[in-house]
Amino acid sequence: MIPKIQELINQAQDRYLASDELGMMESYVSSLPDRLKLYKLIRDREIDILQAVADQVPSELPNITEQDLETGVRNLILVVRYCSMAMLLNDENFLKQRLLNWLEGIMSMRDMRRLNETLYKLLNQVMRQQLSPPQLAMIQPLITAAQVTLIY
Repeated sequence: MIPKIQELINQAQDRYLASDELGMMESYVSSLPDRLKLYKLIRDREIDILQAVADQVPSELPNITEQDLETGVRNLILVVRYCSMAMLLNDENFLKQRLLNWLEGIMSMRDMRRLNETLYKLLNQVMRQQLSPPQLAMIQPLITAAQVTLIY
């Protein structure tokens, strides 16, 4: 959404906004308090969320090495942070441009598919426990975009 709003702002010298453009701007602005609240919640609970995920991995993948688990969790931290910022901006392209292309290349260098499947399954479970349904609806599509890029 931010690039679209930026484009509208840049056009301010040429014309007033049309009704549908005003509606888009109004929708973004009215959803911003909820987005900020969720961003802060994820930021403040990041350690708890990711620790809950990391703690469950060894029972799901008993042969996982400490190094692979650390790498997987470190990548998951980046994903959660970039998903949170993309959610705050309401801009999935932010996620794609900043994170997914880089991670896709990194993941193709090592076979991390099984670990990533497990990490995302556990992350989705923990997020469902920690977030309300409306909050989950704001962040879940972005996490799913990351998950699809990294696993499939």
